[in-house]
Formats: sequence, C-alpha cells, structure tokens
Amino acid sequence: MMILVAGPYRSGTGDDPSLMAENVRAMEAFALPLFRAGHVPVVGEWLALPLVSLAGSTRVGDAAFDEIFHPIAERLLGHCDAVLRVGGASAGADLMVSVARERGLAVFHALGEVPSCSS
Repeated sequence: MMILVAGPYRSGTGDDPSLMAENVRAMEAFALPLFRAGHVPVVGEWLALPLVSLAGSTRVGDAAFDEIFHPIAERLLGHCDAVLRVGGASAGADLMVSVARERGLAVFHALGEVPSCSS
C-alpha cells in the first residue's frame, strides 16, 4: 500500500524551525519500517516544503505556505491507500485522517495495525 504518514508539523512548536524539523524526523522514523514491510511510505512534508519554498514563502503560515501545505497532502491522498496517524495533537494530521475516511481509505494509528508490520 501507499501510506501517508500524518503527524504534527507545527503543533507545539511555536513555529520554531528546529522543532518543526524534529517533527518531520519523527514522522520519517515510520517510513523505513513501512518500506521494509512492503509498503510505499510518504510524508507530505517531503512534497510540500520544497514547493512552499519555490512559491516564495518567507514564513510558516504565510499565503504561499497556506496555498500549498495542506492542499498537496489532500491531493496526495488521492493516490494513497491508507494513512498512518502518528504523534500528538495536530489539526492538520487530523484533517488528513478525516479526508482519508471520507474517501474510504484505511486509517492506522500504530505500525502494528498495518499489514505486514510487527512494530
């Protein structure tokens, strides 16, 4: 399956770039186990952040950021089979779960729930 890993990006960071980078790394930590289990993992930030930069964003939450950040993840879900919701509170990750459910995609909350993943 192609699985979107959705977790906090900005939540709890005060928009501190180093804390947001830690949140990306936390989501990325799930990518290798998913890959090794035969799935194709995707972290939305892998696509969103370069495009946000190309669009001329100068700060998180500006018009260029908002134009791209969540919309690209929603478009990406059109190609995914499931979402793995990880981490703590996140309105954006919860939005991805909601969109996934509306589209009839599987939603997992732990690696152990994903087929072929043991932990």
